[in-house]
Amino acid sequence: MASIGLCEAFIALICFLIFYHFLVKKPFSYLLTKKTLGSYPWNWPVLGMLPGILLRLHRIYDFSVEVLENSNLTFQFKGPWFVAMDALATVDPANVHHIMSSNFSNYIKGPIFHEIFEAYGDGIINSDSELWRNWRNSAQIIFNHQRYQNFSTSTTRSKLKDGLVPLLNHFADEEMVVDLQDVFQRFMFDITFIFVTGSDPRSLSIEMPEVEFAKALDDVGDAIVHRHITPRFVWKLQKWIGIGTEKKLLEAHATLDRVCAKFIAAKREELRTQGTTHNTNGESEDLLTSHIMLDATKYELLNPGDDKFLRDFTVGFMAAGRDSTASALTWFFWNLSENPNVLNKILQEINTNLPRTGSGQDMSSYMNKLVYLHSVLSESLRLYPPIPFERKSPIKEDVLPSGHKVKPNINIMIFIYAMGRMKTVWGEDAMEFKPERWITETGGLRHEPSYKFLSFNAGPRTCLGKNLAMNLMKTVIVEILQNYEIKVVGGQKIEPKPGLILHMKYGLKVTMTKKCSS
Repeated sequence: MASIGLCEAFIALICFLIFYHFLVKKPFSYLLTKKTLGSYPWNWPVLGMLPGILLRLHRIYDFSVEVLENSNLTFQFKGPWFVAMDALATVDPANVHHIMSSNFSNYIKGPIFHEIFEAYGDGIINSDSELWRNWRNSAQIIFNHQRYQNFSTSTTRSKLKDGLVPLLNHFADEEMVVDLQDVFQRFMFDITFIFVTGSDPRSLSIEMPEVEFAKALDDVGDAIVHRHITPRFVWKLQKWIGIGTEKKLLEAHATLDRVCAKFIAAKREELRTQGTTHNTNGESEDLLTSHIMLDATKYELLNPGDDKFLRDFTVGFMAAGRDSTASALTWFFWNLSENPNVLNKILQEINTNLPRTGSGQDMSSYMNKLVYLHSVLSESLRLYPPIPFERKSPIKEDVLPSGHKVKPNINIMIFIYAMGRMKTVWGEDAMEFKPERWITETGGLRHEPSYKFLSFNAGPRTCLGKNLAMNLMKTVIVEILQNYEIKVVGGQKIEPKPGLILHMKYGLKVTMTKKCSS
């Protein structure tokens, strides 16, 4: 063990000296040459292509589009020597179908993924093989149960009526400039937290308070991105010393553990006090309750009696459900501001098909008529997928349909953001915002295979909450568009922030005005 530590320390010193020579001692303009800023990152001795990636990190998504478009949809990234950062990036639908579906059993998250995402524990995000199947099967039963569907519908309706609408009314009355991204993140954090624990953290309020659990999830996300672009021995050293993003990760990890322990203990006590009759006879049941009451005899690797199992479930489902929908809603409203003709068509469709008043049940029965709204949402998700990339690793050596050989444990990166912009995949108009591509000649919705439209994943790992998420977004969008005019403040810079979720780097500043009731 000591010799391994000395070896890693020696390599770290060498890499530091090389980075210092090229990025500090040499003028910065030295790197900004045709070689480093061309279509491909330059493959440096020892450092590989990492310096070129770091230089373009601020525009990594658009850069991935350029590289993959010029690489016949698949690109081999060479990392620094001796640090196992080589990766194969692909957006080839045939490769994606092979990896996500036809040869699914050979492509897993893997031990490196689990190490990088360690804050999520052994939940559904990190799990593979039989453990993943146990998680998936239990979640599928819970999600498909009428009791949970009723609970999710009533929660969304209640938070919309008692949380989002009063807040938007306040912003409109006070003529305030507001960050719509922050609003949607808080809205979805509260809803997801209620889905999971049954408790409302009330982060969506006029005061816009900081919620420690939400901040901890953000810090975890930042650290995971840092681990993706930093040699393993470097972030391991940071973790050991306790500095930088690794220090923040350690603190965030402790916060997640503490908050989860509090809610798990409270939920166990609640069930002991009240018994289970209110859950079997009632119409509402949060996910934490469902997992505590899970029949362990049906799932060999799930242990509802173990608090760590419940902790990993809570963190995993909060991370999966919180930010993705908020991101999708933010980019959707920005796309409407950039395409007023699209907004007018949506409003016309809403006015034609939906009543302005009525119960939530009445409104939900009309949602399926909003074909054009569904197509606009799909188009926004194509160009701005909430999860911008997917990571896989083969167990055994394989050959992809593109002809690329992949060795065991190599990193395979599927760039979902770039995939939605490939002309060879979507046509010459791939970069255009064109909702009509999702509508058939007869006026119905056009189906695109999941290995081409990857916003909800594909194959056995297809998102279980896809329909719930789409219905939730439609409900929010219709409520806002029926009652408010949203105007994006001019002059602000709109660009994605590098991360696990496709957030806007500087948020989305808007003003809103109430519409007159007809």
